[in-house]
Amino acid sequence: MKRAEVLDDAKQKVTVDRAADHGDMERNFNTIAVYWSEHLGHKVTAIDVGVMMTLLKVARAKGNPYHQDNYVDGAGYLACAGELVDTDG
Repeated sequence: MKRAEVLDDAKQKVTVDRAADHGDMERNFNTIAVYWSEHLGHKVTAIDVGVMMTLLKVARAKGNPYHQDNYVDGAGYLACAGELVDTDG
């Protein structure tokens, strides 16, 4: 899979596929942040959620570096975090 294909696949997933399945990304990440904050006992932001989910995909890539989904999803989660920085800043 070429890098442009990874990014195109990630774009499709975060702008169409997952939005249809999971609803609004920002609302979803904010909800996750509230749950994680409560569990961890300190504030987690929606941006943190995007970064942490990216790190989850990085850890999975370490365990299986040949599974393309890790790279596609990682690019998608980081793109979501970047969008949140744009809306929060």
